[in-house]
Amino acid sequence: MNLERILQVLLAPHVSEKSTRVAESNQQHVFKVLPDATKGEIKEAVEELFKVQVSHVRVLNVKGKTKRFGQREGNRSNWRKAYVTLAAGQDIDFAGGK
Repeated sequence: MNLERILQVLLAPHVSEKSTRVAESNQQHVFKVLPDATKGEIKEAVEELFKVQVSHVRVLNVKGKTKRFGQREGNRSNWRKAYVTLAAGQDIDFAGGK
């Protein structure tokens, strides 16, 4: 896979109460990824960008909610989420602290 695709696969880390709990207990990190990204691409992108070893990846599609905007209904976009499990002793520090 080329470097350009690697840089496009991961969109952002997904920070929520559940993702924080999962990161602390299971050595997993949650990312928003491209809708057409595969598990192999996600694994390679995380390993290349953060210089860590990934043991496995779980991917799920999140359905967008239907919301009301005044009298009209609209839909939020669907998106894809990846749970990345790191190998033992590996960690990703998003805060950038020493």
